[in-house]
Amino acid sequence: MTVNVKLFATLRINRFSEKKIEVMPKTTIKELIKELGLPFEEVSIIFVNGRHAKPETELKDNDEVAIFPPIGGG
Repeated sequence: MTVNVKLFATLRINRFSEKKIEVMPKTTIKELIKELGLPFEEVSIIFVNGRHAKPETELKDNDEVAIFPPIGGG
């Protein structure tokens, strides 16, 4: 199955901003993050299809996954 992954801010550095990824059925977000080689401690916010999601969430075909690092500002 295919999911569309979008990386934001510092997670894009030396990676990609948006990419279609083939994953096995019932792949979790945590497994996807590991497959992408992202350090889990650098991931803070996850959205699937525009809704907040937990690392244990199982992905479905054609899901859109947005992954953000911790956000700071001032």
